[in-house]
Amino acid sequence: GCKFNVERVQRVLEGTLARALGTTVYSPQGSAPLAQSLTELLQSRAKEVVPPRYKLVCHVVLGQQGQQSLVVASRGLWDPETDSFASATFSNASLFAVATVHGVYFE
Repeated sequence: GCKFNVERVQRVLEGTLARALGTTVYSPQGSAPLAQSLTELLQSRAKEVVPPRYKLVCHVVLGQQGQQSLVVASRGLWDPETDSFASATFSNASLFAVATVHGVYFE
């Protein structure tokens, strides 16, 4: 109960992305505020299921659905015994989103 539960956080991310984006249509002008509000919402929801003493870093990539491909990667220097991350994707006919939450244990 005191460790970052990857599966639980991933379920929270998937559900939150699906509810928040649903049938949202991509807009170049609206993508920056949407990404910012998504990071705040996802971080808030993740805090509800992550044990205390974890610092959370939330990262959202948002883009227009098309014929392009995308690879998202990250690296970090952390303690593999306590620190971890969860990631989820969402897409509809107009846009895609990739959300990642890193949980870093703070002593």
